[in-house]
Amino acid sequence: MPELPEVEVVRRGLERWVSHRTVADVEVLHPRAVRRHVAGADDFAHRLKGHHIAAAARRGKYLWLPLEETNQSVLAHLGMSGQLLVQPHEAPDEKHLRIRVRFADSLGTELRFVDQRTFGGLSLHDNTPDGLPDVIAHIARDPLDPLFDDEAFHQALRRKRTTIKRALLDQSLISGVGNIYADEALWRARLHYERPTTGFTRPRTAELLGHIRDVMNAALAVGGTSFDSLYVNVNGESGYFERSLDAYGREGMPCRRCATPMRRRPWMNRSSYYCPKCQPAPRTRAAAPGPSGRG
Repeated sequence: MPELPEVEVVRRGLERWVSHRTVADVEVLHPRAVRRHVAGADDFAHRLKGHHIAAAARRGKYLWLPLEETNQSVLAHLGMSGQLLVQPHEAPDEKHLRIRVRFADSLGTELRFVDQRTFGGLSLHDNTPDGLPDVIAHIARDPLDPLFDDEAFHQALRRKRTTIKRALLDQSLISGVGNIYADEALWRARLHYERPTTGFTRPRTAELLGHIRDVMNAALAVGGTSFDSLYVNVNGESGYFERSLDAYGREGMPCRRCATPMRRRPWMNRSSYYCPKCQPAPRTRAAAPGPSGRG
């Protein structure tokens, strides 16, 4: 699933090619692509027609297009294989084209939502006073947001009483960090994914946040991470950060710091990649003796 850098690359493309245009027509080619819009495909198309699209917005992994002169936004769920493509009118339809949005201008391009696995989709939602679609009001700010509060995150981390990778993937604590960039940041910080959060000091939290921001900015600079053809930007181009990954996907390969073979372990229906030498597992405390003197 795309993480913050990949979604931000798409947002920037929409900002350039879609924002500030007026919707002329919407064609829904597969009902599953608007299943989160409970009123159905015809209502979705009708409500968008004639509206002017404001600046594309993002929080964490969530992307939306606000509609000017309304208090609503089109929220994009990319899922595992969703793509938002800007294509010339005359370009052949993609095999898995689900939604087409045409505009009332002479630029000659349209917005297409393509989704092979149909896990994603578009839906229309009311906005909160902060300008977020109401269904994502619980999502925390992401570490690249200028208003992200490092101290509040540190305090929340200490109170959570969990392990660090679980905390990084908790979108109510910090948004935009997924499995790939969590493993990358933890490798850079020399932290095992099962390290308890209760022991984190402010300097340790600040160091980890710095690594998260560094790895995400590095990924942004090269268009994000593409392991297959399913993640692309609005022009259909892949990102190249997979060539720079230090941890994720490198099982059995030498650690770039110490040459120890990298390991992969199953973790919450995913995998965690780490260096057993640079990222030692936390020590487990022996159980305290019971009243009878037995543990």
